[in-house]
Amino acid sequence: MRAIIKTLIGASVFSMAVQGGAFAQSELLEEARSYFKPIPHAVPSVKNNTITREKIDLGRQLFFDPRLSLSGLLSCNSCHNLGMGGDDNLETSIGHGWQKGPRNAPTVLNAVFNLAQFWDGRAEDLKEQAKGPVQAGVEMASTPERVEAVLNSMPGYTEQFSRAFPGEELPANFDNMAKAIEAYEATLITPASKFDLFLEGNENALNAQEKQGLQVFMDTGCAACHGGVNIGGEGYYPFGVVEKPGADILPVNDKGRFAVTQTAEEEYVFRASPLRNIDLTAPYFHSGKVWDLKQAVSIMASSQLGAELSEEDIDAITVFLKTLTGEQPSVEYPILPVRTNTTPLPDPSVMTAH
Repeated sequence: MRAIIKTLIGASVFSMAVQGGAFAQSELLEEARSYFKPIPHAVPSVKNNTITREKIDLGRQLFFDPRLSLSGLLSCNSCHNLGMGGDDNLETSIGHGWQKGPRNAPTVLNAVFNLAQFWDGRAEDLKEQAKGPVQAGVEMASTPERVEAVLNSMPGYTEQFSRAFPGEELPANFDNMAKAIEAYEATLITPASKFDLFLEGNENALNAQEKQGLQVFMDTGCAACHGGVNIGGEGYYPFGVVEKPGADILPVNDKGRFAVTQTAEEEYVFRASPLRNIDLTAPYFHSGKVWDLKQAVSIMASSQLGAELSEEDIDAITVFLKTLTGEQPSVEYPILPVRTNTTPLPDPSVMTAH
């Protein structure tokens, strides 16, 4: 009889523990859903640019075409390599004439979900962003006029622009180039990460340490800036709220959003970095000075939260962040239109190192 009673009591305790654990898991999922959203599987719409198959196909060619640059060497993919997490895995990108860019290249993957583009948010959307590097002297160093001359010199492009932008008299123009690139970049989303599966209701998608990291990420306040679909990218915040990191990580001469707004309150304010696929996009921060994800977590805890996290918590957050790696886009390198005798030649003066 005693054995039977002990067995019944043991079974009851086990049942309560299981139910309690299930309840705790449901609470974790509910709390996570209040901060985060899964990446959709369908291509999202964008403002003032209807996405069509013709625009996507054209945008893919433009994304990979180095002839949009003055040197004929650099394409969008040079700094936003789709085989390397959508960036170039460099501290700062190498551009025209071997110049070194001022900031780390953000990933293009899931960029469609960001509030605005670039670290300082100076581009309202991907259309505006696409125009920036093409014209920047330190990047592709071209001009709208030269780009249009390149595009209109190749029947392979003019025919595609006519299909993508029907009814326009001169469709192969700089604005439409940007719209086509935006349409292609809108397809560069990475759904179905382990964390997405969890948010969609599969509570077993994360293991115990990953769930611990998620809980610590929310409890310590990380999710206040890094939330939404892209786990960041939705707002602007000062870097070094509690304690400024060293000048190598936060260069004194880069005042972030201040350069856009010219307001003192926005000195050293930057767009919160999206954390999707962060395990693929080292080095970290706008300066690109931190290569280790654990170190980046520790720096953020001290500089933004004034907290010195335990080694266990840092490990758990780091493991959780690795669950944000989603299915990478299927990338097909396009065959580009053939140049003609009227296609502007690359500038030979930049072919040698300075």
